[in-house]
Amino acid sequence: MTTTTAPRIARVERTTKESSITVELNLDGTGVTQISTGIAFFDHMLTAFGQHGSFDLTVEATGDVEVEGHHTIEDTAIVLGQALGEALGDKKGIRRFGDCFIPMDETLAHAVVDVSGRPYCVHTGEPEHLLTAVIGGYPGVPYSTVINRHVFESIALNARIALHVRVLYGRDQHHITEAEFKAVARALRAATERDPRVAGVPSTKGAL
Repeated sequence: MTTTTAPRIARVERTTKESSITVELNLDGTGVTQISTGIAFFDHMLTAFGQHGSFDLTVEATGDVEVEGHHTIEDTAIVLGQALGEALGDKKGIRRFGDCFIPMDETLAHAVVDVSGRPYCVHTGEPEHLLTAVIGGYPGVPYSTVINRHVFESIALNARIALHVRVLYGRDQHHITEAEFKAVARALRAATERDPRVAGVPSTKGAL
């Protein structure tokens, strides 16, 4: 039984009045990353995403960070999701499902992925103080953790995957956010990996 070996690489660009984003993604990479969004903590999260997913990931983003980081973060997540969907191609030979628990000191996060073609996102369990917490920005552009859910929703909807992310417990906003990003990366890595036992699309419908 054989599977396709075509390169799974995508480059997506998106420009609006609020931001200009370019994402290059290689699903079969080794975790090489080059990230520049103008938001240091978000750069840190995307670097972790690429490394723990073993994706080669380049992100070049500029935006109206003088207003806030929201537009740049949101638009980058949209383009990252589009690149993920494009790189997946026909989805033949992949495992399709993946999940991962990530502990980070006092925090435990869990992510589950179905490369289903049906976009959906469930995000639960973050403690209430993440609605108002801010990371970094002294000096620089702060990252408001209230956007975490929107990042994962934007990735899921634009990649057309089902993504469930939950925080089982945690206290520190940095640990919680980082554990979530790493869990999503690892779950995506498992779901998008090629399975030598699968030749076609892993669905009884014959399409994803």
